[in-house]
Amino acid sequence: MGGDFGPHSTIPASVLCLEQDDNLSIVLFGDEKVLSPFLVGLSSKISSRLSVVHCTQSVEMSDRPSYALRNKPDSSMRRALESLRDGKVEACVSSGSTGALMGLGCYLLKTSPGIDRPAICTAIPTVTGYSYLLDLGANVDTNSDSLYQFAMMGSVLASAVDGVASPKVALLNIGEEEVKGNEQVKLAAALLSQESMINYVGYVEGDNLYSGSADVIVCDGFVGNIALKTSEGVVKFISHLGRELFGSGVTSKLLAVAAKPLFDRLEKRINPQNHNGAYFLGLQGVVVKSHGNASAEGFAQAIHRTTECVRTNMISLLDEQLELLAR
Repeated sequence: MGGDFGPHSTIPASVLCLEQDDNLSIVLFGDEKVLSPFLVGLSSKISSRLSVVHCTQSVEMSDRPSYALRNKPDSSMRRALESLRDGKVEACVSSGSTGALMGLGCYLLKTSPGIDRPAICTAIPTVTGYSYLLDLGANVDTNSDSLYQFAMMGSVLASAVDGVASPKVALLNIGEEEVKGNEQVKLAAALLSQESMINYVGYVEGDNLYSGSADVIVCDGFVGNIALKTSEGVVKFISHLGRELFGSGVTSKLLAVAAKPLFDRLEKRINPQNHNGAYFLGLQGVVVKSHGNASAEGFAQAIHRTTECVRTNMISLLDEQLELLAR
């Protein structure tokens, strides 16, 4: 029920994923009267794996997490997370309020052993493929221990989902020299340098964020959120420049036609919709947050990321790594 488009995005995305994956089943949590019209005319192959749990409430984007927790016991978001907690589903994906999803997730699912706070993590495109960036806003004020935990969780994610044997982990900083950065980053660097189970490769600056020099890039939520939103703004700016350069006139239109395949490839690489879906690492359950303005195709990407986490058994692998680090 959440996000800018609600069922107009989530249900077509669900149908698309069910068409692509015969081993997937999806449960929709929301107002049955609102959802039902979107389900008319589906084939039996799809409808048999798509069910609805009626919920009388939904979390609004303006709701504070505490308000959603105390006053909306029958919200679609809460019911979905309770279903995950009780083992009725294997994962949860939502485009609703990030704060409420994090708050309800921590309350209902709890954090993994040894993890103080979950981190929001997503894949960003790079010249070599993509890297994982975390945290993206769950933790604005972060100490060195949390940055160390983020690094460990990101490393396990890259190893589990992508099969990287020894993921390269870097800290996002204002310089590559050891003397640069605030105290939290320097202390985190010291911790990571001493940890043999993490392949720490040092600092990476903002201009190398998309270089592919690291598989996992770690920062606090304040820095990560600004970096991500700035990147999305740059994508919009590039798209605007492209339209402006190929303006009116016969010659410009001919050039635009000739350049279209190139711009289509570029748009596919950098379009945030094609990289949609942020993991809530550190919860005892697979929870993925979709961008609120995701299209049906974008929300489908979030569902695909969610199924990857389930099929690679990421939560168990993370718990195993945490147990080894605790010894």
